[in-house]
Amino acid sequence: MDYTKVLSIPKGMAICYSGFREGQRPGAEYPERAQIEEDLHIVKNHWAYIRLYSCDPHAKTVLEVIRDEKLPLKVMLGAYLEGEVSNPHCPWGGTFSDEQIAKNKKINQQQVDTLIRWANQYQEVIFSLAVGNESCVDWSGNMVSVDAMIDYVNQVKAVTKQPITFCENYAPWLDKLAPLVEVLDFISIHTYPLWENISIDHALAHTKSNYQQVSERYPEKLVVITEAGWATKANGRGFPQAHANVVFQKMYYDALCRWTDENNILTFVFEAFDEPWKGSSDPNEPEKHWGLFYEDRTPKMALEAFPGYKTNVHS
Repeated sequence: MDYTKVLSIPKGMAICYSGFREGQRPGAEYPERAQIEEDLHIVKNHWAYIRLYSCDPHAKTVLEVIRDEKLPLKVMLGAYLEGEVSNPHCPWGGTFSDEQIAKNKKINQQQVDTLIRWANQYQEVIFSLAVGNESCVDWSGNMVSVDAMIDYVNQVKAVTKQPITFCENYAPWLDKLAPLVEVLDFISIHTYPLWENISIDHALAHTKSNYQQVSERYPEKLVVITEAGWATKANGRGFPQAHANVVFQKMYYDALCRWTDENNILTFVFEAFDEPWKGSSDPNEPEKHWGLFYEDRTPKMALEAFPGYKTNVHS
């Protein structure tokens, strides 16, 4: 299915963007406007579309910069949903008290309300809306019921004009999320061969399989990839350290871009910049190292060949 027609946008490359640098993190210290301006001027040289995860001060500044500076970037804006259901299957803790669940539901409604407000305020910048992120997969630490997801989507759908989606691991789309699909304008999947211990030689085949399973399950719906990437460092937890490096990232990125371009699949690569705040305090924690750029904004091997970049000191 042609995403340019469903989403009313030209064909282009896409990236997940979060601008938190050393010493910054969501809910505490946010990137300064000048830092976001620097980031977006880098991003626009490679990608036409960016994905933002939450309606927070970071996203607000991004939207303002794009609008004020008339940057050639369009945004998929997300509302991040906190856990409304305890999930004992979450390895890092997904159990909540009744009081916390009540609080989370209020936070989620505020996120949805803000998504609606910004969708209408920044119509010229925001091309699609994502209600929730990885809220239904069996290991989620921020579990939300399918019925609640449907309610949130319907709220947004009633008062906004942009196409609406939900971003989730490919597996739940095959069965659990069938009722949600009915109210969405398009489906957004995440595919991570590295987290499933797939070697680099079979990585693209695995991603293709993930995509094809979902698209064949719902032939009437557009399927977009909203996360696919390769980490460049690891500590051996989740997958072997040897599987994470800049060479394999470049191999996967190049193959992914070729396949998705040839097959007209809108794909948001994960992600633009390394984020030091993520995961544990271990400097080799893989969650910190998915960027195509290092935290200091120098490019990794996948992007070094582009004009204007000097060889960085990290390789």
